[in-house]
Amino acid sequence: MFVPIKDDTPLRVIRFQTVTAAIIALNVVVFLVTGPLTGVDAALAFATRYGVIPAQLLALAPPQLGLLDPIAEPVTLITYQFIHGDWMHIVINMAFLWVFSDNIEDAFGHAGFAVFYLLCGVMAAVLHVMMAPESTLPLIGASGSVSGVLGAYMLLYPRARVWVLLFFKIPVPLPALWILVAWFAFQFYSLLVPDVPGQTVAWWAHIGGFLAGLGLTLILRHRLFVRG
Repeated sequence: MFVPIKDDTPLRVIRFQTVTAAIIALNVVVFLVTGPLTGVDAALAFATRYGVIPAQLLALAPPQLGLLDPIAEPVTLITYQFIHGDWMHIVINMAFLWVFSDNIEDAFGHAGFAVFYLLCGVMAAVLHVMMAPESTLPLIGASGSVSGVLGAYMLLYPRARVWVLLFFKIPVPLPALWILVAWFAFQFYSLLVPDVPGQTVAWWAHIGGFLAGLGLTLILRHRLFVRG
């Protein structure tokens, strides 16, 4: 649909998005160590161990042992947020995170943003589990957490101008509100369209993360360092 390039919203409180940079670095390191450098079998085993598997989280299915023994299932609500399946998966997630999260970190502060980011990811996974309780496929990726950032950005900076690559080709500056409403609507539309064979996207996790980010920001808005 589109990839964000940059926005025009300056930082007001923090000097640099330190937590955002650390999250991106951690995601990249985990991907390199567990993805292209390890092979398909090892990557799948890692995703099975540290990803959220709804049926296992709800104890509807026994743990999948694979090459690695599973960890305590509730812990995967955090660990899954730092695992990605391929280059496209991580590049798009990190592009969205870099463009939109600096201002959310500015609003919440470094520590507050870290908690906000992880909590959005947890709530995204919870909705995914609720909508697919019997699934034995691992949920992985930062999409739910990043979706929370998008929800917060839409509430705090709806009039910001964001440059995007429309259809991944055409650079266009658009109001953040238009972009993010269109993105959110696309998630619901995608629920009605069959997934590409061999590729399953957790659309409900995207929706859950976005609503979590929107709701948490709305509740905490009077406590933020920047209120849009």
